[in-house]
Amino acid sequence: MQKKINIQNKKARFEYEFLDKYIAGIQLTGTEIKSIRNSQARITESFCEFNDKGELFVINMYIEEYMYGNYFNHKPKSERRLLLQKRELKKLQREVKNVGLTIVPLRLFMTDKGWAKLEIALCKGKKTFDKREVLKDKDNKRDLDRLKKQFNA
Repeated sequence: MQKKINIQNKKARFEYEFLDKYIAGIQLTGTEIKSIRNSQARITESFCEFNDKGELFVINMYIEEYMYGNYFNHKPKSERRLLLQKRELKKLQREVKNVGLTIVPLRLFMTDKGWAKLEIALCKGKKTFDKREVLKDKDNKRDLDRLKKQFNA
């Protein structure tokens, strides 16, 4: 039984408002997938961009070098191509180009078959007052839970 890999981008949930979510495959080399299976990857500072050919790449995704890899080892912060269907790619490219939205990775996980997948979202950036509102709601909920606990005890 292999362990569950689920690397999340918690910062994205605070910084962006999600409009649409997709699950994309990642084109990886041998040592990259071995590092991901050891949970040695980070997607907190990463984002997605299109190149001239209309292919989607994840930029700034950090996958640590494989410990037992020799000179075949990979670069930790190289661009990695995302695998989506053509119609999804065209729709995403249109939205990013015309509306000015951003594509951000949310989580990196492994399927039952052992494939590495990246959940990405089409997002709109939150304003500072929206972020403050989220923090206020979180504080109010915490205070309410404390009062409930104190009242029930």
